Amino acid sequence: MRIAILGIGRMGGRIALKLYREGHEVLVWNRSKEAVFKFLEYEKPGLISFKRKSLKAADTIEDLVFSMRKPRIFWLMLPSGKPTEEVLKELSKYIDRGDIIIDGGNANFKDTERRFRDFKKRGIQYLGIGVSGGILAADRGYPLMVGGSKKAFKHIEPILKTLAKPNGGYAYFGEGGAGHFVKMVHNGIEYGIMQSLGEGFEVLEKSKYKLNLLDAAKIFQKGTIISGFLMDLLAYSLKNNKKLSGMEGPVAQSGEALWTVEEAKREKVNVKIIEESLNFRLKTQKDKKLQTTFTVKVLNALRNAFGGHEIKK
Repeated sequence: MRIAILGIGRMGGRIALKLYREGHEVLVWNRSKEAVFKFLEYEKPGLISFKRKSLKAADTIEDLVFSMRKPRIFWLMLPSGKPTEEVLKELSKYIDRGDIIIDGGNANFKDTERRFRDFKKRGIQYLGIGVSGGILAADRGYPLMVGGSKKAFKHIEPILKTLAKPNGGYAYFGEGGAGHFVKMVHNGIEYGIMQSLGEGFEVLEKSKYKLNLLDAAKIFQKGTIISGFLMDLLAYSLKNNKKLSGMEGPVAQSGEALWTVEEAKREKVNVKIIEESLNFRLKTQKDKKLQTTFTVKVLNALRNAFGGHEIKK
């Protein structure tokens, strides 16, 4: 299929390359031209056998739109909020009825709901897709949570199947912001699981038994109830950095857990674990003593391992 990717950062760039390497025609745009040049360097001669003609970059959003043949598909991988709004506003100047817009960022489901309705009035199909799996998903396969236009979902299924290879998956959850709603709750759950791993391993780390934490993580991987992706990443992190040195500092929060807590309160659902894990991260922004705890080191190590997130000292 033919698709344009707007935003080629850690996630967008990997999505674009995966689609390109599987034979789709990919056109990219990024606000920073330096990022575009760096991105195209991935395709040096000898690295891959596909022809360069199926991977191109556009200088402007206007060029991007008019370089494509209909039906046009635009996939945004941008920070939620203002950056996404600005690009959608610019894109809206040039798109026509029948075009498909996909927001693959961590958008607030309420924003996705509003955008879905607004674009539907113009005959433009809008999808909000929650993309999980971090930077490793390019190889493992992306888990994709789709909401918005069902017609558009059916049309882009070949793209979703490609991104899900080999061990990912995708599902359509309904119109409007349904996909981003599911992704929001996923991230809220993620906060709670990561927090419990951090706290548990701090108890192990402070034990009088002077335990080998890597051995503990390895045995936890072997079919225990808490085995899984995050435990695998923690074992990987401990193998490469026994004491998780350099992982001190504030733990960032990107909004999804906060939105989950807010929605839970509206629904009168108790989400104490998610809320406390969010509050812990907020406290680390200012509490220097908290920033040096092993719990914080685990959280930052995990964020770095699955998302490539840097620690802001």
